[in-house]
Amino acid sequence: MAERSTPSRERIVAGAADMISRRGLSATSIREMAKHAKAPLGSTYHYFPEGKQQLATEAVRYTGEWVARSLRKELEAGPVEGLRAFLALWRGIVVESDFHAGCPVLAVAIEEPPADEIPPAVAAAAEVFSQWETLLATALREHGAEARQAAQLATLVVAAVEGTVALCRVKRSAQPLDDTAEQLQALIAGAIRR
Repeated sequence: MAERSTPSRERIVAGAADMISRRGLSATSIREMAKHAKAPLGSTYHYFPEGKQQLATEAVRYTGEWVARSLRKELEAGPVEGLRAFLALWRGIVVESDFHAGCPVLAVAIEEPPADEIPPAVAAAAEVFSQWETLLATALREHGAEARQAAQLATLVVAAVEGTVALCRVKRSAQPLDDTAEQLQALIAGAIRR
């Protein structure tokens, strides 16, 4: 099927998410994001008249929902299976990109915002992390974990996986994901056995 000449809004957002996952937000211009998505700069500004921050916010939300869809599906089989899928998703990204790509949500989250404001993309990153934590905590509670422990364990999972993705990139190895997976699976198994 021939590619349409006018890029879709979703393709631009997906391209921006990929670019941010590789270079971070500060090191990426809207012009580069448009080029990466093979979109004319005019089309990019048509869809995102507020510019780079609007596009970055949408890229974070896009990634957040993409991951959340996978988590929802896999968590139906239980928290351990959900964790495995979460780790496999990030393994695929870092390995298939030859350790050049990570999580665009994390890349935006670690940007230093101006002292007097929280940019929309950073606020969206916080919402995405909370969404993932909520999905994990709910599954843990449904499988027998106490509410407080479920919430804390969900935060640990998201923080550990996000940090591990960064370790994989700098070490150029998936071994940190394997090590993290083993320990997180043991913690989850212990929490839901009670």
